[in-house]
Amino acid sequence: MVFGLQVKRGKESGFRYFTVLNCGSIGCPAREMNPGESRNQTWDGFGRKPVEGVGLMKQRTRTFLVARGGLALALLVLAFETPLPAQQSLHQQIDALLQAGRQEQGALSTDAEFLRRISLDLVGQIPTAEEVRTFLEDKSADKRVQRIDQLLADRRYARAMREKFHVMLMERRGDDPEWQAFLRDAFTQNRSWTSMVRSMLNPDEKAEQTRGSAFFLTKRLEKYGQNPTDYPGLTRDIGRLFLGVDLQCAQCHDHLFIDDYKQLDFQGMYAFTLNTFIRGDTKFPAIGEKVMKKPLEFQSVFIQEKKMTGPRLVGRDAVEIATFEKDQEFAQPPDKKTGFPGKPKFSPLSLLAEQMTTQDNERFSRNIANRIWYLMLGKGLVYPLDLHHGDNPPTHPELLSLLARQFAEHDFDIKWLIREIALSESYQRSGVLVGAGKITGKRAYEIFAEKPLSSEQLCWSMLRATGELSLLKKSGDNLKKDSDGDAAEAAEPQTVEQQLEAIHEKFRVAYANPPREPEGEFAPSVRAALFVLNNDTVLEWLKPRDGNLVDRLVGLES
Repeated sequence: MVFGLQVKRGKESGFRYFTVLNCGSIGCPAREMNPGESRNQTWDGFGRKPVEGVGLMKQRTRTFLVARGGLALALLVLAFETPLPAQQSLHQQIDALLQAGRQEQGALSTDAEFLRRISLDLVGQIPTAEEVRTFLEDKSADKRVQRIDQLLADRRYARAMREKFHVMLMERRGDDPEWQAFLRDAFTQNRSWTSMVRSMLNPDEKAEQTRGSAFFLTKRLEKYGQNPTDYPGLTRDIGRLFLGVDLQCAQCHDHLFIDDYKQLDFQGMYAFTLNTFIRGDTKFPAIGEKVMKKPLEFQSVFIQEKKMTGPRLVGRDAVEIATFEKDQEFAQPPDKKTGFPGKPKFSPLSLLAEQMTTQDNERFSRNIANRIWYLMLGKGLVYPLDLHHGDNPPTHPELLSLLARQFAEHDFDIKWLIREIALSESYQRSGVLVGAGKITGKRAYEIFAEKPLSSEQLCWSMLRATGELSLLKKSGDNLKKDSDGDAAEAAEPQTVEQQLEAIHEKFRVAYANPPREPEGEFAPSVRAALFVLNNDTVLEWLKPRDGNLVDRLVGLES
């Protein structure tokens, strides 16, 4: 066994390489490295390669040299070296920061409480009765870790993340099948957040797998009634959703109440989007850009002094606008026959996508780390989520910096970050408050905060609890068995899918926020209360039929 100690390399001749995962424990077992193997591999704690799709975290390994020819020499070398503590994993560092200085810690959640929470967060619905029984009867010490990894590998994970990020990014503005396909594929393949954002800000209509990402821009460029295209709204949303800054009130002057937000910040972001338009030559969402020939002029309503800026990311220098001779502005010239608008050589959107997603853009990494923390813990380290500024600091600054830094170091791997948060004791705390008093500020994570269910989570969970989800799938299977030919088989999943979508739409109408409103805190309404009491679909679920929950309960009574 080789432990987490640093050993001098010495001569390579006659030595064997061992590698050990930085698992936060001095007892991590070592594994001998194969000849020619990379010395920065990712392994689990037992010398095995990680199982693809389980979502194991990426961690650096350390390489050690142990002399061939006996344990004594190895121990002699180790004895003269200063032991270095193995690097803690992120979830251990999260707990260390949140527990620092506390005399007592809140209790961990019960297994039943944990299973319900992790199921809702990772696959968007409550567990089945059989899943609950199996988990509660499991006596293995690492069953929570196993369950987290199982759910991360579950096909429902991609659907749940698609639903969560659709609500976060589009804020109930509407939907598009190409956009849904983009999100579904991104989470199925575990694409990095930087890759997703680059696709959204600079969509490529030729890339069939990602072209639906353009819906993020095209939906916001749609005109409503006689109103002009809302370029200021698009500018605001890019700042809010990707940088965590709401510059709406800095459009015409420096923000009156937030010193950090300047008019130059808004106008610089505005210059990236001002020449964009919805293309009319495609049957799917697609964005075009007009040629940008000069900087954007602006002035404050309070100070009559004209200023200019090129495209400028918040906190960075403006981009110098490249100019070209007449008829030389396009990398791909327009085509009047097909309606193709052309692609300018100078593309502000491509610059925006490139600059936004660099690893050194702290606003970008802190914003998304804060949003994922919010999705998992129910409250942001910075809240509201889109108001990062000096007068609204994080409740735990060191923690947000840690999350953002390590997320960037792990190539903005969303599944990795979610797994690390889920593994933390802070996430696994009980939601039961023992004793009196209100827990706020630095003590905010002593217990787990209550989280409202989204309309999607509520719908899936009610379908699951009443047994209707199983009945829908069963009816789809029966339809498939009774059908002949490829056409019938292709139509079958659409039938079930259409039924599910119709049900979800009813729940969205009852429980979701109005379009363009972020969904943050729980907002009870009379409409939602009346829905569960009077909606025909819900009431139908409460009638005994075909082995649903009520039918089984009636059978128990008899």
